[in-house]
Amino acid sequence: MQQNPFIVGQTVSPESFVGRKSEIDAAFDQIFNRSHLAIWGGPGMGKSSFLEKLASPQVWEERGENLSKIVIVLFSCQSINPFTASGFWKEVLIGMKGQLDTEPALQTDIETLLEQGLTTKDCLRQTLKKLGKKGKFLVLLVDDYDAALYENEQYTQADMVTFLSECRNLAYHCQERKYLSMIVTSLMRLNELGPPLSPASSPWYNHYLFQSLKLFSEKEVDQLLGIVPETPQSQPLRDIIREIAGGHPALLQNAGSLLYRELPTAQGTALDAQAFAGKFESDTRQIFQNIWKRCSEQEQSLLMLIALYPLKGRLHKNSYDLSGIDIIFSQKERELTNLEEQGVITRTEQGNKKIPSFTSSLMEEWVIQELGNTNNESLEKRRKVFLKLMSHEQAENVTQAIRWLWNHTQEISSALELFGKLSAAFPKGAIQGLFNWI
Repeated sequence: MQQNPFIVGQTVSPESFVGRKSEIDAAFDQIFNRSHLAIWGGPGMGKSSFLEKLASPQVWEERGENLSKIVIVLFSCQSINPFTASGFWKEVLIGMKGQLDTEPALQTDIETLLEQGLTTKDCLRQTLKKLGKKGKFLVLLVDDYDAALYENEQYTQADMVTFLSECRNLAYHCQERKYLSMIVTSLMRLNELGPPLSPASSPWYNHYLFQSLKLFSEKEVDQLLGIVPETPQSQPLRDIIREIAGGHPALLQNAGSLLYRELPTAQGTALDAQAFAGKFESDTRQIFQNIWKRCSEQEQSLLMLIALYPLKGRLHKNSYDLSGIDIIFSQKERELTNLEEQGVITRTEQGNKKIPSFTSSLMEEWVIQELGNTNNESLEKRRKVFLKLMSHEQAENVTQAIRWLWNHTQEISSALELFGKLSAAFPKGAIQGLFNWI
């Protein structure tokens, strides 16, 4: 058995990186214009791997660029603990020093600044000016920029405002901007983070081009799953992986890794679907927990409504009318767009409406579990959130529908379509007990 080509719990190496061509092109457009890019996306969308791809010599050589003119510094703001502005500028200078072996005099200048504790924006300006005189420029790749947008004991809101202003000055106003291109990543759009904006000043983030990392396209999914060995079971299993992972990069890597491990042991026998599904759920549980906890109360409530929406016909006979849920979706465009940009849901046109559905069938199961685990106290808290989304009558109908679910969990399974796909993929009897883990 060859080395498993799927990567779990670690960034994807530049050699194994798949897709994102449009986003990479946008990054290089910004770099060549000495402009700046802000990449955002939900957990597991591949932001760190994207930056490592940009930092690799291979991607520059493929574009015919002379690497001798480029200084690339990559680090995560989470490595600065606790985050401070001084710690940020220090990390940049240390990174530059390590990339300037062909410029010993400039290395010495940086070392002097570090020894004297001169780690400020102005010290970096001086260094960039000297770098420019050498015919070079800095590509600064900053992962987890969110850490710079939250206060801590050593980093007040006033400190944050000053730091963000300095970053904008460095990138947009000063002469040394000609020698700098900055690309940052975050879990959310920068304009949704950070300190309140002053009406008298320009937004601190308006020097960035904003770009989101979305779910993988069908072509990118095919490219990633194409490295699975061809067997009679591999193609239907790829279809199942699309269903349970839904184009989410981290889920795809987990599913592919598990499939790659299981196929050799199943040669000549039926692959145990129950074990496969159970292991996948166990391996990815933390991803769904992270997604759920990161959602606001309104977003969580919307996810519950999305899970209930396909069940409205089945619940109607029990006198719980959920027919108005689609109207609520049309009124919560901002929240649904945020969930879509994080890769949690997708939306499809149905007539003149955009109907949301879950990216991953397992994420849908997770939300249904949350509905089933709700108790009277938590349901009352949830009902107050529902009242912010809908009328009293609609909130009461939804509340009663959730109560009904408590007593009829065996009658409801939003995974029926997945069950059918598993039945087609595995021999008869191989999927019995599959849903014991749900």
